Amino acid sequence: MITKTIKIHGMSCQHCVMRVKKALDSLNAVKDSKVTIGEAEVKYDEEAVDDGIIKRAIEKSGYKVGD
Repeated sequence: MITKTIKIHGMSCQHCVMRVKKALDSLNAVKDSKVTIGEAEVKYDEEAVDDGIIKRAIEKSGYKVGD
């Protein structure tokens, strides 16, 4: 397991937070996620999923992943 903090641009409210959390939690390899406006802390199995899949899930929910 690995825990990573990901910066997210474009979030402005609790609706945004819930949307990103739902997208992350839908990934089977994600074991836990804590999402706040502007970032997400994601605990996941790095052997089952890579960063690209997590980033695409966030971007598909309508937000941009930052550095």
